[in-house]
Amino acid sequence: VRFGSRQELDLVGWHGRVLVFIEVKTRASEDFGRGWASVNRAKQRQLSRAAWSYLRALKEKPEYFRFDVVEVVGQPGDPKPQVRHIENAFQLSSEIRLPW
Repeated sequence: VRFGSRQELDLVGWHGRVLVFIEVKTRASEDFGRGWASVNRAKQRQLSRAAWSYLRALKEKPEYFRFDVVEVVGQPGDPKPQVRHIENAFQLSSEIRLPW
């Protein structure tokens, strides 16, 4: 989901009644570090702003939402890349206040 040129959410979906914003990070190997480590404070603020834009566009506001990170480690064509799902990877940036 893209809002303007700088706000982007990789995946948005529902897990039961929880709206989930998912950042996907890929690595060829763990020699390049873990994917979640690249979701630093600046990236979290950027994702929070994009999520806020998405939430404002919804007609009905979700009761709950969260931010997850999915790491995919492997080369293209690998029969079994490693996939890790990190739930509640971070909270909404403190600079954003929700009106509801």
